[in-house]
Amino acid sequence: MTPRPARLPLLALVALLLAATATTSLAQPLRIAVYGGYFQDSFDAHVFPLFTEQTGIEVESIAAPTGMAWLVQLETAARAGQAPADVSMMSQGPLQRGMTSDLWVPLDESRLPNVEFVLPALVNRNAAGELVGVGAVSWFVTLVTNTDVYPEEPTSWAELWGDHPNSLGLLALPENSFLLEVTATTFFGGTDILDTEEGILEVVDKLIELQPNVQLWYRDEGQFQQALQSGEIPMGQYYHDVTGIAADEGFPVRSTFPAEGGILDSGSWAVTRASDMVDEAHAFIDWFSQPEVQDLVARMIGTAPTVEREYLSLSDEEFAAVSDAGTPIIPRYDMYLERGDWLNQIWSERVTR
Repeated sequence: MTPRPARLPLLALVALLLAATATTSLAQPLRIAVYGGYFQDSFDAHVFPLFTEQTGIEVESIAAPTGMAWLVQLETAARAGQAPADVSMMSQGPLQRGMTSDLWVPLDESRLPNVEFVLPALVNRNAAGELVGVGAVSWFVTLVTNTDVYPEEPTSWAELWGDHPNSLGLLALPENSFLLEVTATTFFGGTDILDTEEGILEVVDKLIELQPNVQLWYRDEGQFQQALQSGEIPMGQYYHDVTGIAADEGFPVRSTFPAEGGILDSGSWAVTRASDMVDEAHAFIDWFSQPEVQDLVARMIGTAPTVEREYLSLSDEEFAAVSDAGTPIIPRYDMYLERGDWLNQIWSERVTR
């Protein structure tokens, strides 16, 4: 087992956090952007109040869209010297894109001792080796169904191509639906075929075959969630954690990890260079990186932790409820970074037209 990093006692940690922010007026809240809907509601209920209680730093949560839309807003605002949010939860594609425009503030690692607990793959550095992102939460996009309409649980992503006319809700963008990766894994033996434009076009041709089944290419997650819960759109892809919350609330929905694996995406905390609350941002990121906080988030929100498994107190059952024990489908972030404009054009012309 990897030696457990030394951990500051909680009271000492809180004292350090308070000292770091002593020169800034607490009247101004730290603005933290997370995805809207259930996700934001859960952070508002379970995470941000605890952070404020333990550090004295007030938080204002901001609902941010998924995909590249929030990155574009942050970049546009930063050029005007403005910050719509100080800290943002960014998925890996937009995070990397933001590195190329120097959008993110390099973080002071000496003020982030709890980053030692974070999975190495989610300790994000720019080309200069500076730390600019720290793993927040991981989440799975899975195959979801309305159990009233589909009493029998599907087992494969191939079910999307089945006899289900006008029945699917799918994420509308290539870089947040990861349907290219799903199609490649399901029908072409893996994502290596996506290394070339010729291979991508072959996968696109297969993806086009499911168009008659699609009722909604959605950007508004709440729109699909309501349609899934009512049975209006009884099948599609959605977030495992949010679907689980809806099921716990009594809605007839299920989340399935297909045989090919769920899609594993992750969000990292990053700080826009236009923020004037960098001290408070460091305090929040370090606080959130504690294993105890990651335990809380997994239990209360249902996301997969970004901290090494050995440091968590989650039971095997609790861990299995938020994570896939099999091999996940990992997005090809490099593809979106290198061929983003071309992919978006192909996608709009051929896939979602």
